[in-house]
Amino acid sequence: MNISLRKLEIFTTVALSGSVTKTAEKLRLSQSAVSMALSDLESRYDEPLFVRQGRKLYLNDRGRSLLPLAQEILTQAVAIEQLLADSTAEPMGQLQIGASTTIGNYLLPLLMGKFSKTYPKASIAMQVANSDVISNMLDKGELDLALIEGPCHLNRLEQHFWRDDQLVVIAGQKHPWTTRKEVQHQDLIHADWIVREEGSGTREVFEQAMDRKVPSLPAVIELGHTEAIKKAVEAGLGVSCLSRLAVQRELDHGWLVEIKTVLKLQRPLTLLLRKDESRSLLLKACLKILQPAWDEHDETAAITIKNNSQG
Repeated sequence: MNISLRKLEIFTTVALSGSVTKTAEKLRLSQSAVSMALSDLESRYDEPLFVRQGRKLYLNDRGRSLLPLAQEILTQAVAIEQLLADSTAEPMGQLQIGASTTIGNYLLPLLMGKFSKTYPKASIAMQVANSDVISNMLDKGELDLALIEGPCHLNRLEQHFWRDDQLVVIAGQKHPWTTRKEVQHQDLIHADWIVREEGSGTREVFEQAMDRKVPSLPAVIELGHTEAIKKAVEAGLGVSCLSRLAVQRELDHGWLVEIKTVLKLQRPLTLLLRKDESRSLLLKACLKILQPAWDEHDETAAITIKNNSQG
C-alpha cells in the first residue's frame, strides 16, 4: 500500500481544521512536513484534494469523497491497535471454542454466561460436534480451544485433564432390567443398544467398557443426537449409555431409569490447545473462567491423558 496511515491522518486533520499550521501543532510536526505530506498525496495521483485560498484550505469534491473513507480507515486502525495491545487492556474480541456434544449442551452454556458477564467487551462463538470433529477443527486452526469427552488421538495437540464425567446405562420405565440389582456382561452383550455415532467420545468410552464388542452386538441403533437417544430409550426401543450430565433431569423425573451394571464408565473430559502457541489475553481470560475445573499447570494430568490416547 502506497498511502501511509500517517499521511491519511495529516490529510484528515487538515481537512477538518482547514489549516496547515493548526495541523502541525496538533500532530507535533513541522509545517513543512505537513505540506510535503499533502503534496505527496496529491502528486501521487495527479489530482488536487484542496482548494487553496491564502493560508486556508478547503476540500474540493475529490477531497470530500476521500474524507469519510480516510476517517473510517483511521478508526479501524485505532481499533486494531487496541485489540493488539491487550497485554494491559480489558479482554475484547471473539473467541472460537469447540465442544463435544455433552460438554457443549450441558456444561459450557453456564460457563459461557459467566464469561460474558465478567468480560462484557468479549464474546464466544461455540461449535458443537463429536469429539473427533472438534479435535480436527482445533488442529486446523479453526478454533482457539476445545473441550472433548475422553482422550484426543491427535498428538500434535496439547491435552489437559479438565474434569471427571460418569456414564450411566439407562432404560425405559418398563424395561425388565429395572428390577435387577445388577446386569451382568453376558446380558449386556445381547441387549438392544441405542448408541452415538462413530467419532463420539461417549461411544468410544462405551466401546472400551464393552471390550470393543459393539460392532458384533446383535442389535444396535446409531443416532447422532443425545436427545434423540433419550427419547428412543424412553419409548422402549432399547437401552443406552450416556453421560450422567445429559440424563440427570430424566432420571430425577423417573422418565428414565439408571441401570447398575458391571461396566466401568468413568471418563475424563479433556481441554485441548495447540502446542507452542502464545496465548492472548482473551484466551487466558477464558481459561481462568474454566478453572478450578482445569489447572493450567497440571502437567501430570496432561501426560496421563496423552499416554492413554496412545494405548
